[in-house]
Amino acid sequence: MNKLKIMSVFGTRPEAIKMAPLILEMRNNPRIESTVCITAQHRQMLDQVLNIFNITPDYDLDIMQKSQTLEDITSKVLTGLSDVFKKAQPDVVLVHGDTTTSFAAALSAFYNKIKIGHVEAGLRTHNLYSPFPEEANRQLISILSNFNFAPTPANKHNLLMQACPANHIYITGNTVIDALKTTVYPNYSFDYKPLNDIDYTKQIIVVTAHRRENLGQPLQNICDSLKTLAESYGNDIEIIYPVHLNPAVQNTVRATLEGIPNVHLTPPLNVSDLHNLMNKAYFIMTDSGGLQEEAPALGKPVLVLRTETERPEAVESGTVQLAGVETPKILELSKKLLDNAAFYNKMAKATNPYGDGFASRRIVDCLLYEFGFYSTPAEDFVWNK
Repeated sequence: MNKLKIMSVFGTRPEAIKMAPLILEMRNNPRIESTVCITAQHRQMLDQVLNIFNITPDYDLDIMQKSQTLEDITSKVLTGLSDVFKKAQPDVVLVHGDTTTSFAAALSAFYNKIKIGHVEAGLRTHNLYSPFPEEANRQLISILSNFNFAPTPANKHNLLMQACPANHIYITGNTVIDALKTTVYPNYSFDYKPLNDIDYTKQIIVVTAHRRENLGQPLQNICDSLKTLAESYGNDIEIIYPVHLNPAVQNTVRATLEGIPNVHLTPPLNVSDLHNLMNKAYFIMTDSGGLQEEAPALGKPVLVLRTETERPEAVESGTVQLAGVETPKILELSKKLLDNAAFYNKMAKATNPYGDGFASRRIVDCLLYEFGFYSTPAEDFVWNK
């Protein structure tokens, strides 16, 4: 084997952000022939990330359709990738995290007897229906994978409890910390121009909320909480909410929050805008998984708008508080961050359990070790609590 043929498969914006630094690392390694296949489970938001990181896919399944179902995504990825794999013949397929694209890609690789590497493996809520379908996807991908790249020791423990082979589990940190090194910088000018007009000397609250399990009453509760905060604190705070394109999200958010002077509803932001906005924030409210990892690296407290998280390290480190989806609890913790400096500083200064910016390099080194190019794997990432 002259070069290790690695194909990265992803389809959503969060996957792209976390796979981009790994793809760039592989691109710069002369021992690797790196190819990229996207499913375009998300289209517009995925393309934004690819453009920012200057990644041109070798294959594009372009599966996205209006009102697509999980069954649509799974079947299209399975059949589309089978043809791609037969043509490209990779030695290993890399998938990321917990999306339906990742599960279907892993299953397709398994059917084609291609080795599978799972990036960001081992996160668990231990409730198959929360988040849905992501928790089930993660567990199923880990079973199918030959190599599991766990961000933290707790993630490795979860994999061992699932009987994944210990000698093929590596603790790498999370690649999203690698991505932040290339996207956040001083004196940033936002591509979405209205963000340049906001007074960032105020307490800025950045919000994202769109998960499937939060649609309906939970999202309404979140919006009611934001409206109360905006009206209670008035000119002292600015709330910035990039609103997901899902009509079920748009309708609820705009019906409750549109027209409030200190609430700014923006389109979904590209990754550079979002990372730099987070860097200017006072704190962050989110039901996203990725932001729970990114914000601590920027020293920003996070209120998680969910009842549970597959990222307990953030709770343990103190960077994250579970706020749930009920208005009283959301308001209690938000006001505590705004009014209690000691509480705020304790969260803001907690150490980040998710990585040191070298996860991609560790993953590459471990893959080269697995295929006989290196005599030893990379050393595990160690979180200094």
